[in-house]
Amino acid sequence: MIIKKYNISPDDFRLLETVILKAEPHKAGRQWKFAGAFYYATTVLTTIGYGHSTPNTIGGKLFTMCYAMVGIPLGLVMFQSIGERVNKLSSVVIKHVKRVIGCRNVEASEINLICVVTTLSSLTIAGGAAAFSRYEGWNYFDSVYYCFITLTTIGFGDMVALQKDDALDKKPEYVAFSLIFILFGLAIVAASLNLLVLRFVTMNTEDERRDEAEALQAAQGAVRLEGDVITANGSILSGQVGDNSSVEGDSTSVCSCSCTASWSRHRRSGAPGQQLHHQRGLSLNQAKLLPLMPLVEKQSYAASTAQHRSSI
Repeated sequence: MIIKKYNISPDDFRLLETVILKAEPHKAGRQWKFAGAFYYATTVLTTIGYGHSTPNTIGGKLFTMCYAMVGIPLGLVMFQSIGERVNKLSSVVIKHVKRVIGCRNVEASEINLICVVTTLSSLTIAGGAAAFSRYEGWNYFDSVYYCFITLTTIGFGDMVALQKDDALDKKPEYVAFSLIFILFGLAIVAASLNLLVLRFVTMNTEDERRDEAEALQAAQGAVRLEGDVITANGSILSGQVGDNSSVEGDSTSVCSCSCTASWSRHRRSGAPGQQLHHQRGLSLNQAKLLPLMPLVEKQSYAASTAQHRSSI
């Protein structure tokens, strides 16, 4: 449309477009003076990356890559350390406040810390939005949006501070405020994210411990049906012949032996007169538990015994 209207060649149009786009970031003055370079280095170190200024030379691009490889890990460690100290300071303040108001439990819980750090993050965004709304002429919602995009290191670049009215050269206090806001705000957000991640990890650990406890309880209550006598109080009697152990307490029992197989072995061994034992051997004291079985199992045991006696 513009090419036909003003009779511009496609090459001239692309050149004009490039000039206009490259001229846009330089409204604030020269970007590569110390203030602009420091602002650029901060956006690289914090991984915000607005894109308001970029290196054009091979040396600048190479230095940016090397600087990012070294600076970004150090920056993450720095913000992590600052966030931990903010959490410790918040914990001390919470303990003092609880002690003053007379709470029984003066320890700072994770919920208390999350509430405090979230409040600090909200106040940081609200205060920064008010300042940027004044200096940049944005409405308050756009300022809040800019602060959120900046402190979460998303950095779309659609809204960038310090790009109007030669701000980098003529407003040093505004430059200092912007840099302090970015560094302090990122530390607060890092503290908040640390607490949230710790809370999620703790919840996951609690769920795993609960599952392990339920599995252990189910294993303790499981009935073994091979060669054991399980009493109602949870004790398991794996008796052998000649075992003289005694069973204390009034408890019911269930015998898991196979009477038919056990009686057949006794017949083949030529000892029909011996007492019917468990297939792994039932002691006399354990045999005394048999009359304590429920009524249905007593009847089943009596019928089985009568059948074997009639077959002798």
